[in-house]
Amino acid sequence: MTTPHVKRLDIVLAPSHKRVLVRPGGNFDEQRGVRIVSRALALSEDEVETVLDNVLREFSDRHLDTEGIFLRNFERARFLLTTDRDLSTERQMLIGACFTQEYSLESAALFNPSIVPHPNQGGVANGTLRFMLSLRATGEGHISSIVFRSGSIDADGEVTIDPSSPFVTEPETIPNASYEKALFERKLSELGLVNGIGERVMAQLDDTFTQVELVRTIREVRRTLPSDQHASAILEGIRALAESNYEVRFQRDQTEAERAIFPHSPSQEKGIEDARFTRFIEDDGTPVYYATYTAFDGQLILPQLLETRDFLDFRFSTLNGPAARNKGMALFPRRIRGLYAMLGRQDNENIYLMYSDNVHFWYDPQVLIRPAHSWELLQIGNCGAPIETEAGWLVLSHGVGPMRKYCIGAFLLDREDPSRVIGRLSEPLIKPTENEREGYVPNVVYTCGALLHHNTLLIPYAMADYATGFATVNIHELLKAMK
Repeated sequence: MTTPHVKRLDIVLAPSHKRVLVRPGGNFDEQRGVRIVSRALALSEDEVETVLDNVLREFSDRHLDTEGIFLRNFERARFLLTTDRDLSTERQMLIGACFTQEYSLESAALFNPSIVPHPNQGGVANGTLRFMLSLRATGEGHISSIVFRSGSIDADGEVTIDPSSPFVTEPETIPNASYEKALFERKLSELGLVNGIGERVMAQLDDTFTQVELVRTIREVRRTLPSDQHASAILEGIRALAESNYEVRFQRDQTEAERAIFPHSPSQEKGIEDARFTRFIEDDGTPVYYATYTAFDGQLILPQLLETRDFLDFRFSTLNGPAARNKGMALFPRRIRGLYAMLGRQDNENIYLMYSDNVHFWYDPQVLIRPAHSWELLQIGNCGAPIETEAGWLVLSHGVGPMRKYCIGAFLLDREDPSRVIGRLSEPLIKPTENEREGYVPNVVYTCGALLHHNTLLIPYAMADYATGFATVNIHELLKAMK
């Protein structure tokens, strides 16, 4: 077999410490918070205006709507006030600024990209496809977020990345995200939380309920129970499950590069890692974008699901069932024989295939492909959602060999029966060059998804877990090399 020619593009997305997110800050206990607010209340109005002017002069050009951010963070700190007297807007902003900080979300790395067709193809030239690129941004404390860029690829395979932005913002959390009772109870049962206490909580809720309604019900049930650790643990588990299922929304005037999804729920406290997006086509032809990602709380890794139709409104939800574990889950872009299909790496070594009638629940994974070549002696895993071609399902893979060297490979699955492997590269498609091997994690090339446009397969890929490069390969050459 002849290894296909891979063309590396002269495009690199490097992390920038200048792109800073403004976040609620000050991990203070309540007593210290009260002291901070009291000191701000003791300032004269002239002092407040002087200090605030200095803060705004220094930070306003680094963020969008700095004053609005300060006021929103003041509202979060309002419970610390020891007075009911009216405060000037300037004093409110100054107090809010005391509970605000900057976070350089991509200061350490910008890597592990995923790519899908953009939901808005308006105004694009004939033969050109606009795409959405997601990346894993890692900053202080090795906390990972999802950031976005956009670009296009024309009929000849020429790639353009749209300009970035000096600003980056978080979405607003939708306060009354809704939950389907049947799905919620199914997950509670899996967690062992459907007992007498859990049943009492769920019995008081409608078929669809909000987090506000759930919290109120938990509070009411708690008042009727003895104060013991078992009851508290059950109720806390129910609340934590709800917090792991939520919705966020970006403003429509925010460009793709200005959007960043920072960890929000307890399960994500230390990071949202390696989102693998796929443009999923429903049976009626309606597209929806799903992404599997890994939530990390500092100890446990949990595969989770992200859903959007426009990359403005996002719904986060748990992936459930015994197969929803470990990293590397990737969803096929359509149902196969009426079922959802997913790749995974449940044992951290082989690639598995599984089916389900519900995208949130996964059981009974079966080994699909094992390490077979010298460059994947340690393990093999998928590199994003399968891509449908006339020849079969094209899957990019990663292989780990001696000295923890990561390379990108590929294999081919039967279109109607993906459990049949009908082709496989014997040599890596992409392996780290001398210019790509040095970085945050040396000797690694890795991707979370590729894009097929006409005859060109566009592969954005991480270089040494630090920056992101781009490569293209002719799809016919690649398929021929696997036969």
